[in-house]
Amino acid sequence: MTDLSRELLNANRRSNWIRLRTFIMLRWIAICGQIVALLVARYSFDLELHYGLCLMAVGVSVIGNLIATIVYPENKLLTEKENMAMLLFDVLQLSFLLFLTGGLHNPFSFLVVAPVSIAASVLSVRSAVLLACLAVTLVTVLLEVHYPLRTQDMVVLSVPDVFLFGNWAAIVIALFFSSLYSRRVVSEMSSMAEALAATQMALAREQKLTDLGGVVAAAAHELGTPLATIKLTSAELMEELEGQPDLHEDAALIRQQADRCSDILRSMGRAGKDDLHLRKAPLSTVIEEAADPHMGRGKDIIFDHFDLLDGPEILRRPEIIHGLRNLIQNAVDFAATSVWVETECSNESVSVRILDDGPGYPAHLIGRIGDPFVRHRKSGKDKKRRPGYEGMGLGLFIAKTLLERSGAEVSFANGYSGLMVSEVPPKQRGAVVEVIWPRDKVDASRNPSALGSGENPLHAS
Repeated sequence: MTDLSRELLNANRRSNWIRLRTFIMLRWIAICGQIVALLVARYSFDLELHYGLCLMAVGVSVIGNLIATIVYPENKLLTEKENMAMLLFDVLQLSFLLFLTGGLHNPFSFLVVAPVSIAASVLSVRSAVLLACLAVTLVTVLLEVHYPLRTQDMVVLSVPDVFLFGNWAAIVIALFFSSLYSRRVVSEMSSMAEALAATQMALAREQKLTDLGGVVAAAAHELGTPLATIKLTSAELMEELEGQPDLHEDAALIRQQADRCSDILRSMGRAGKDDLHLRKAPLSTVIEEAADPHMGRGKDIIFDHFDLLDGPEILRRPEIIHGLRNLIQNAVDFAATSVWVETECSNESVSVRILDDGPGYPAHLIGRIGDPFVRHRKSGKDKKRRPGYEGMGLGLFIAKTLLERSGAEVSFANGYSGLMVSEVPPKQRGAVVEVIWPRDKVDASRNPSALGSGENPLHAS
């Protein structure tokens, strides 16, 4: 498993932890609300309640909060079991207060939904379901078993049975609906946050590689002159030392090693000098560089560059390189024999299409492709197809996010569905990805500010 996978998994474990301070603050708010409600019931509406027992229930919450504040540090994070215990206490305490104050006849009975919704957001599915079932059971019991609301004249305050049943039904429905809603929203937010973190890590890695390439290119450029001087001087020494075989042989070795250094630097700096160092490159060069790591994986990668006789040169951004590389990797993973990378350019747009002869995208996932964690490849067939790959369903999401960040529109389809392609040969009717940029976004000639100006900082004194 990669370091990225471990980091995301650890983040996922800790996402169920919240601070004790948060629970303490919310409970103080609830305590204040309960005290105010009891005071209003006593002095404004003259209700006859079991105020001693009610204050005892509120006092238990106060004591619990004080103990938690004194014993534990403010930054303590609660584990799954501790979260469950805190929310369970809140449900039981509120249910006991409702038992003393009219059950579901009490208009505040709907507040029992709050701790269950919180549980759905921060606890495991099992714990959330257990707490929801307990809340439903307590609400059902309170429907019949409770102390009635009475005035000082011993008049019982109650709602008609049909409204009482409506309150019960509304609370039960709200318990499950709000829990499901909270769970879904928090889960998607968490997944998106983790996926975006992975995207930033991928972009940072690509940026480091870009910077490294620039350093290598600059080194190759700067060392060219002294190496040429060494070669020239060694050649002159060889001529002067013709009659001294030992010294002549040493001079020849110096020239040979200087030539070797030049070849090494030329090899290391070629990509950087042509692409990275100048911050722009022909579109076809950028596409082929993105595909280069997957050229030797047993699948044919065929490049078709249409209408590119006169350019263009595009900005060589890390997000473009990494995004296209992920798309090509996915095509190579699932292609039967071949992958086609087609490039077209007009005065308004630049487009890249990646097609393969594989099985295509599953029909039921077409609308969700590009979302994080769409699927987990764990079957034996998938492992055989992608040996050594421990993916988390983030590849296409990262590619789509990075390319859209560069100004592109990314579309996914199967070959037979047409997409934006006027005609797809039968052999290419697998998965199709089309990336389209407005030309103004990527054309280097139309973005001079993105190329920088002045002397290269590596050369500046």
